[in-house]
Amino acid sequence: MSPLSRSATAATHGLWRRLLDWQPQAHSAWQRHGMAIVLTLLAAWLRIELAPAESGGRFITLSLAAALSALYGGFAAGMLSTLLGMVLVNFFLVKPYLSLAFDNPVEAFWLNAWHLLTQLVVVGAIWLMQQQNQRLRDANLLAQTSQQRFLDTFEHAAAGITHVDRSGRLMRVNQTFCQLVGYREDELLQLSFQAITHPDDIAPDIALLERALAGELSAYSFEKRYRHKDGHPVWAQLTVALMRKADGSPDYFISVVQDISKVKATEEALRTSERLLRQAQDIAGLASWQADLTSNRFHTLANSHHILRLPAERFSGEEMLALTHPDDRERMATQWLRGIQGKEPYNHQYRVVIDGVTRWFMVQAEFERDASGRALRALGVTQDITDRKLAELEVQRLNASLEQRIQDRTRELKDAYDELESYSYAVAHDLRSPLRIINGFAQALEEDNPTLSDASRGHVERIKTASRKMGQLIDGLLQLSQYARGEVQRHPVNLSAVATRLLEERAHDDPQRVVDWEVEPGLRVQADPPLLEALLQNLLHNAWKYTAATPQARIRVFAREQDGQRHYCVSDNGAGFDMARADKLFQPFQRLHRPHEFEGLGIGLATARRIVLRHGGSLQAQAAPGEGATFCFTLPAEPEGTAGPSS
Repeated sequence: MSPLSRSATAATHGLWRRLLDWQPQAHSAWQRHGMAIVLTLLAAWLRIELAPAESGGRFITLSLAAALSALYGGFAAGMLSTLLGMVLVNFFLVKPYLSLAFDNPVEAFWLNAWHLLTQLVVVGAIWLMQQQNQRLRDANLLAQTSQQRFLDTFEHAAAGITHVDRSGRLMRVNQTFCQLVGYREDELLQLSFQAITHPDDIAPDIALLERALAGELSAYSFEKRYRHKDGHPVWAQLTVALMRKADGSPDYFISVVQDISKVKATEEALRTSERLLRQAQDIAGLASWQADLTSNRFHTLANSHHILRLPAERFSGEEMLALTHPDDRERMATQWLRGIQGKEPYNHQYRVVIDGVTRWFMVQAEFERDASGRALRALGVTQDITDRKLAELEVQRLNASLEQRIQDRTRELKDAYDELESYSYAVAHDLRSPLRIINGFAQALEEDNPTLSDASRGHVERIKTASRKMGQLIDGLLQLSQYARGEVQRHPVNLSAVATRLLEERAHDDPQRVVDWEVEPGLRVQADPPLLEALLQNLLHNAWKYTAATPQARIRVFAREQDGQRHYCVSDNGAGFDMARADKLFQPFQRLHRPHEFEGLGIGLATARRIVLRHGGSLQAQAAPGEGATFCFTLPAEPEGTAGPSS
């Protein structure tokens, strides 16, 4: 066939297709009826122009117009054209117009009747053909729509959908299933479901498939694991239905695959949490429970009644009250009622008696309430705290006995200390008389014997020097004893004023010394005024003494913050000392310098330390040989509301 012939055939086919697909109802009624009138008038004009109106076949041309009108506008338009044509044939095609064109009325009747019947058949046939075509178009559109909806449902379903033949090979898959297992569609169509199923789940899947093929099952559902393309398992809920042919023989399977990996992960996490909760309950001795307040029934959860050694998993409120220790029943019942009423939180301890053994329980509960606030259910935990309560009671007993023992021991130590202090004072005081006698006889011996040799006079002088030294030691003992006795009377003390006065007195008593001293103003403490003055006197005396050989002596009194405490310091740039020997610094009669270097008994720093300790503070020293020394002490914070004279 030539291209031209093919083109003509295609055009003809297209024309017939358009004619068959023509839909009169697509146009409005006035368009369809108007077209019928135009076609009828046009046919009448052509009939007049082409042949004399008196010739035969008057209805032929107008029959064609009626057929065309029916094709364009449907049955009503075709019949309108038919009736209009009959009017034109009978009254307007032959002159005189508006008069009947037939001489014989009977002939006119039969001709018109036959024409009308013929046109009814033709127009009706055309109308029936159009209706049939419309039904075919509607059916075709419905089929296309249904197919598209099926494709949309299949491809875009939230679950994976597959078609599987009787051997297990995949025939069709949607994109959701492709995403679930990680394969492309063309890859899956080359595989069987066994190839993408977890090895442990293949046998159960095949067993169900064979039962369906044998007629035992028409559909089945179960959980299985697929193997993702990258190797990890994917949990799915699989629902399978067997499709059969018209003769009832098996055709293929439709499978709906729902991804439940997250559900499985959640279930595993829940199981893990439950195991951990049970372990925690076992370790902590905790039991969880719930109570139906309408029926007053209690129910322990997860068999936790074994933890509490309760006789049963379920019990009534009366049975629980019967287990409660008689001494705690009324209190427990009252607290439970107040908890139900919402008047106070329910978190209490009480004793129960189980198998004759008294145990301590700690119970905490929360209440679920309706819209009106009425408690409907209670959820709670109970912990066996018997061991802890017994330990607490034992600690209380030990604390009580320990406190008594401490009081007894403190009293004994105080009595011994007071006795030792009294003894030291008495000894020191009683030694003064023999010393005075020794010193007096030595002086008398020297005065009564002017002819003593130089050696004898030297011996007498040594006796006098030793007696004076011993007298100073006795004075030191008396001083230590004095500062260790009596109560500390705390009052506000102007430490700056006391230090300034003591340094001025030192400068006045030793005018040949040039010492640059500085006292930080505004230093105030809460302390015993006489004891604080003795403390500063000893520290400043040390600073003054050990700067004697320093050309530009300097003494400074100041305060500083260290470790959250306020430290009051006396610093000098004198001889200093080796910190390696600092453990002897505050011991009575211990000295870090030789007697010919600096005079003294070694009692001043011991006295200072005792005064600080009596105030509840601490005394520390920092020094280096030839670089001076710094002594810092702390005192308790000033209590609020104290009042007293300032010194």
